[in-house]
Amino acid sequence: MNGIPKKTSMDDKKWAGRRELISWALYDFANSGYTTVVQTTIFSAYFVAVVAGVSQGFTPGLSTLLWSIAIGVANFVVMISGPLLGAIADHRACKKFFLLVSSVGCIIATALLAFVGPGDVWLGMVLVTGSAIMFASGESLIAAFLPELVPEENMGRLSGYGWSLGYFGGLLTLGICLAYITWAKQQGLSETHYVPVTLLITATIFALAAAPTFIWLRERAIPVRRDSTLSNLQVSYTRLANTFKEAARFRDLLWFLITLGIYQSGVSTVVVLAAIYAQEVIGFDTQSLIILIMVVNVTAAVGALICGHLQDRIGSVPTLAITLVIWIIAVIFALYASKPADMWVAGNIIGLAMGASQAVGRALVSKFSPTERAGEFLGLWGLVNRLSAILGPLSYGLINYFSDGNHRTSLVSTLLFFIFGLVLLTQVNEHRGKASAISYQHHP
Repeated sequence: MNGIPKKTSMDDKKWAGRRELISWALYDFANSGYTTVVQTTIFSAYFVAVVAGVSQGFTPGLSTLLWSIAIGVANFVVMISGPLLGAIADHRACKKFFLLVSSVGCIIATALLAFVGPGDVWLGMVLVTGSAIMFASGESLIAAFLPELVPEENMGRLSGYGWSLGYFGGLLTLGICLAYITWAKQQGLSETHYVPVTLLITATIFALAAAPTFIWLRERAIPVRRDSTLSNLQVSYTRLANTFKEAARFRDLLWFLITLGIYQSGVSTVVVLAAIYAQEVIGFDTQSLIILIMVVNVTAAVGALICGHLQDRIGSVPTLAITLVIWIIAVIFALYASKPADMWVAGNIIGLAMGASQAVGRALVSKFSPTERAGEFLGLWGLVNRLSAILGPLSYGLINYFSDGNHRTSLVSTLLFFIFGLVLLTQVNEHRGKASAISYQHHP
């Protein structure tokens, strides 16, 4: 972690020190086990094959659709609540408290998934939905700290370190889960035994790794005085309304959010359905899936690390354009994959692109956001991410359902999201977007 930016000599009292920066980045490390185990690898494949499997009377297309609906509902809730949560957090200076509540909620819901077995479809969907709501809320809240911690010129680097650490967190969680699954299989135990244990492992690692964040990360925001006759909800709606009214002053931010919503729909689809694709189309078993995702996590960490430095050198928009081209190549490769070796190549290209594109997106929104409204505007970033997490997986699930479980046909929609996103990105002017944020800070 020697590369984490040090606090600058200018405005020395404002920026965070090394320990606090590491504690911020460790939250990405902590919560990544949830996405890799629950949404990406073990539980998603378990839900489709066992919980809502053919033996329970469900068709492959229907079980995939039900999984997509659970994720879609969660993201719809966060899409509605995210900007309000960000506005309240900014107004009351309580991002850290809300982050604690969302983290505890996700940890508990993940642990409760251990009690979901064959046929417990509705219980599984409710718990997945609840855990995903808490996880997504936490992601928006931790991102809102970014403009408070380092100067604008270091945001890309710090964001990249956070994403990179996150992939190593996912790697550690998957590695421990793989070790347990390997032991369990040697003992003759079935999926219904070892999958629940992996969920308990995931919840435990999340709780332990997130502890430094709540010990050392400071809430630097100052509560804003408000009219005592108005509720927090009314204040939040008022601030949100003002945000949209000022859209002309932040046109590059809003245009980028639209662009992000399109390409992120493809990213979201890959995150929650890649393991299902590899299992149903290529024939990967649980152990093979975990090993693949572990290797992909290493690739993604490298991608995020390189990208964090690259965007500080050549700019976020050119860097993002490069990553979208890589995404397009990766999805085309997966579309024509016919054997495990093909999926290994596609998976690692996907990993490189995923780490890079996610790191760029968060940093670019931060650059386009006035510091004093960072929580609110990053709430909009969270809203767009959630909208994409509804649109992408649900489009995949619906196409899969109506094509009688044809995953290759479903993957075409994912490819189109990346192509359209690249086209829309050409309309984003990075220099103008940053200038608008600076201008607002001096003349709100």
